[in-house]
Amino acid sequence: MATATAKRTAPADRVTGVKRIVNSELVPFSRQLASMLRAGMSLVVSLATIEEQVAHPGFRGVVTSVRETVEGGGSFSDGLTRFPKIFDDLYVNIVRSGERSGQFAEAMARLSTLLDASAKLKRKVKSALAYPTIVMTMALSIAAAMIIFVMPIFAGMFADFGQKLPGPTQFLMNTSDFIRGYWWLILIVAGGCFYAFKAWKKTDRGAFLFDRFKLRLPVFGALNQRVAVARFASIFSQMIHSGVPILDALRIVASACGNRVVGLSILEARNTVEQGEPLSRGLERKEGIPLLVVRMVAAGERSGKLDDMLDNIAQTYEDEVETMLATLTSLMEPILMAFLGVLIGGIVISMYLPIFKMSSIVGG
Repeated sequence: MATATAKRTAPADRVTGVKRIVNSELVPFSRQLASMLRAGMSLVVSLATIEEQVAHPGFRGVVTSVRETVEGGGSFSDGLTRFPKIFDDLYVNIVRSGERSGQFAEAMARLSTLLDASAKLKRKVKSALAYPTIVMTMALSIAAAMIIFVMPIFAGMFADFGQKLPGPTQFLMNTSDFIRGYWWLILIVAGGCFYAFKAWKKTDRGAFLFDRFKLRLPVFGALNQRVAVARFASIFSQMIHSGVPILDALRIVASACGNRVVGLSILEARNTVEQGEPLSRGLERKEGIPLLVVRMVAAGERSGKLDDMLDNIAQTYEDEVETMLATLTSLMEPILMAFLGVLIGGIVISMYLPIFKMSSIVGG
């Protein structure tokens, strides 16, 4: 019996499919739990009910573990802390604040709303970027196939001309020969660069510099900044609503905003708040923090309604993200069509250029 229980309550590093759980299971779990608690069901009964409905086997074990912790006299937040890869500091702190304040059901409702809004924003960004990514991948694949497989056929035909080929055609032939002769070297170098980049990005400095690079990209930099600011305002607002102390909330939101540059600015502002200064002063002239946010936070502090002002900031920047995504989507189509025309059309013209000039090549 003890063995079976130990297996059910395995720690998070033994739970399979953690990423899928966070992306697909956490939002409905939080929403369902909030609804049941608001309906007057006890926490244990609510968890047992959800446990029966969960399809993901790994997450079912997690819910079982949390239920057993509550049944054994522990708190819900205590059960969540055993799975830090699934329930992060943001989740645990909002839950714990709800438990301490006696507003557990309301805290879960706010948490489910926050997670749902964050997931929707992430889906919108991914959906908008999916189309250009697919088109670019297809274009490069077609171009590679033409250079690797079609160009050698034309090369055999051009060899019979016995004359110097046009520059673009010769370049394509040389490229084709190099790829077919050294494909293994290209794969090794590409794979090495990819894994080196991933390893560099996992370091603190690498991740910070990459996030800074994303903020400085043309057009997409502004989009990344608005997404990070919207997450900051939304998460910070919900944590204040839930009664999380402001210093703890700032520390947690700094790691949850999705950009390390913005996160560092928030941590620096936290140090200012710790010294007794207003948050707005700490956010002044910080990298990644727009002036509008500073002024709106200052207005919220003066009126004593910082949480409401943060809600307005989050809504403002989420609307701006949607507007930018719609604009990017409409602009991407003609740009991608032009790119396809230049890339594929250029290859085709280069392949047929000797034929167009056959008379001058054959005639010497």
